[in-house]
Amino acid sequence: MARYIGPVCRLCRREGEKLFLKGERCAKQSCAMNKRPVAPGQHGTSRKKLSEYGMQLREKQKAKRIYGMLESQFRKYFKIADKTPGVTGENLIRLLEMRLDNVVYRLGYGRSRTEARQVTRHNLITVNGKRVNIPSYQVKVGDVIQVAEKSKNLTRFKDILDVTAGRNVPEWLTSDPDNLRGTVVAKPNREQVALELKETLIVELYSK
Repeated sequence: MARYIGPVCRLCRREGEKLFLKGERCAKQSCAMNKRPVAPGQHGTSRKKLSEYGMQLREKQKAKRIYGMLESQFRKYFKIADKTPGVTGENLIRLLEMRLDNVVYRLGYGRSRTEARQVTRHNLITVNGKRVNIPSYQVKVGDVIQVAEKSKNLTRFKDILDVTAGRNVPEWLTSDPDNLRGTVVAKPNREQVALELKETLIVELYSK
């Protein structure tokens, strides 16, 4: 599948805020958003008032970049959310949060969602005891997500855990860091997702 392989700090600068695409590294003073908090390009310093459409578009782009998706895949998630009973915006956030790569990130087994996706693709994660290497796999309530037994002693995970040890695990997940295991105990509601995102603007954009 196609993916963005350019400098991720450029994406944060374009949105005008930290998207934490590099995980905890974004909290350091060396972060590009601290040094150059303007949009990339020669016209980055000029401020333009966004139209209603512009605000909706920027919010959609922000969501895509946070979760690491391109347009076609993101639109598919919106169509599923729109057909699911309930509030479309909340359904969309729930679908994105319950992707396997995001759950791996939330549990602290990846310093960023990009690394969590890589860890998943490299067959290092199991769901209910079976290896799953599909980052977009939708986890369900009751699923047990764990680092594969043979991979637990890898230096890679020791390095990751040194960085993510203080990360807060959301309420809809339980974590057993000693065994590198987590369980999905509920579907996340909007209040449990710490994300500066106005999903209603995304719904308005796609509903036109």
